[in-house]
Amino acid sequence: MLADHAKICVQGGHGGSGCMSFRREKYVPRGGPDGGDGGRGGDVVFVSSEQVRDLAGFTRRIHYRAPAGGHGRGAGRHGADGRTLRVEVPPGTEIRTLDEELLADLVEPGSAAVVAEGGEGGRGNRCFVSSTRRAPHFAERGLPGQERWLLLHMKLLADVGLVGAPNAGKSSLLAALTRARPKIAAYPFTTIEPNLGVLTLDDGRTLVLADIPGLIEGASEGVGLGHEFLAHVERTRALVYVADASQGEETARGDLRTVHAELEAFQPALVRRPRIVAFSKVDLDGGAWARDLEGSPDVGFGAPCPVVAVSSASGFGLSTLVETMQRALPPVAESVPEVVRPSAVLRPGGDRTADFAVDREGRSWRVRGVALERLVAKADLDNEEAVAYLQQVMERAGVSAALRRAGAEPGATVLVGESEFELF
Repeated sequence: MLADHAKICVQGGHGGSGCMSFRREKYVPRGGPDGGDGGRGGDVVFVSSEQVRDLAGFTRRIHYRAPAGGHGRGAGRHGADGRTLRVEVPPGTEIRTLDEELLADLVEPGSAAVVAEGGEGGRGNRCFVSSTRRAPHFAERGLPGQERWLLLHMKLLADVGLVGAPNAGKSSLLAALTRARPKIAAYPFTTIEPNLGVLTLDDGRTLVLADIPGLIEGASEGVGLGHEFLAHVERTRALVYVADASQGEETARGDLRTVHAELEAFQPALVRRPRIVAFSKVDLDGGAWARDLEGSPDVGFGAPCPVVAVSSASGFGLSTLVETMQRALPPVAESVPEVVRPSAVLRPGGDRTADFAVDREGRSWRVRGVALERLVAKADLDNEEAVAYLQQVMERAGVSAALRRAGAEPGATVLVGESEFELF
């Protein structure tokens, strides 16, 4: 069974903590602090790979966590950065948040996206030396990596999509043109998941064909698993509308109009793609009429398109269909895969701890600011010297003054991130 969607949890590696250390060397007086910084946690990166067929592996394993960064050590030694966790996904995978926000669309093989960033490493005590603080007895803790739940949606990548009503002969056509062996039977909805096949052309090039399960009226609204089937049509470069000619001209034309209407209702851009009409089963009783329409410019779509009569059993018209598909396909645009990473907002110069806001939150006061929250999260609040340094930074940034201007009185509870203080 093709798995085309999954829900997983990813987490970047925890940043390593900085080291609190002092240089101790014989005959060297006053060695001073020499604690190294902690390493950055590893990122979780999703990479598009043709070696992965679907998302079945993500239904068995749902948690992915990158390695943590190493802790800093004495003698100024920094901790190693955590290794990047590379997770392979099939080409055509969309990565979204639980709110359906699109993070990345990995279409090209080799394209990659960072889906969870590793946490920052903490600074060692040698970073806090100043003219008034000659021997700092504190260091910073590393930050946890980014953690989030993601929704993965796979949409098949194919050059040509075969669409039509149930039992129109799409699977038989795929089997006749390629080495694919889809299930074929004389009843509707034989195909319940998309099938792919590779067609080798005379010049050595290949076309990937996708057999899309049968579409019925209401598919654009989810009838008959319509949404799950239609999603795979989005990645195709051209469409072949397959209709069963043996059911009579009126029925075949009606099926074409139904499929066309459902594609337009699902995504209007789909009906503007190159399209071909293939009337199948023309070798059966009642299907001979379709041969007279071959080459007809219009079959009721409102715009001209090539029409081909074919028989998967006898091979009639298959070579003509292949040539028509080659002419209809638009050229493939070349692209260079790149790693997608969330863009950072850069502010020129200045102390970023000065960017904060103060809000009333019940009886407490909430201070919001990315740099300040990160600074507090790294601080060792059980260390008096570290707390004194933190208060000094916040005082210099103007946090205390802003709280007083907002109406906070001494002794009021102040919240920064997940930490809680009292205003002095």
